Amino acid sequence: MNVTLEIETMKIPRQAYTAEFKELAVKRVNAGQSVASLAKELGLIEQTLRNWVTAAKAGKLNGEAVGRPVTTEQMELSRLRSENMRLKRECEIIKKATAYFAKDAR
Repeated sequence: MNVTLEIETMKIPRQAYTAEFKELAVKRVNAGQSVASLAKELGLIEQTLRNWVTAAKAGKLNGEAVGRPVTTEQMELSRLRSENMRLKRECEIIKKATAYFAKDAR
């Protein structure tokens, strides 16, 4: 039996952020908020935020975007998707823990 596994690759669209959005994010990091917590809050990848901070220190942070500008609705949607994924992972952990402890109780 010859089974071929095909993996579909999904391209994640590259998002463009305004200069103001980048500057505000960098200011919050410089004010003491951790990169990890801010990235999670804004729905960004941590490395993207680190790159912005590095670029700002070098004076090269600009708002020129490769793609189209991101609207506030898109930013909120991105944040909600991130939160949804986190909650799903937490739910899976709870289900596994419940099954484990139910097995021990027998």
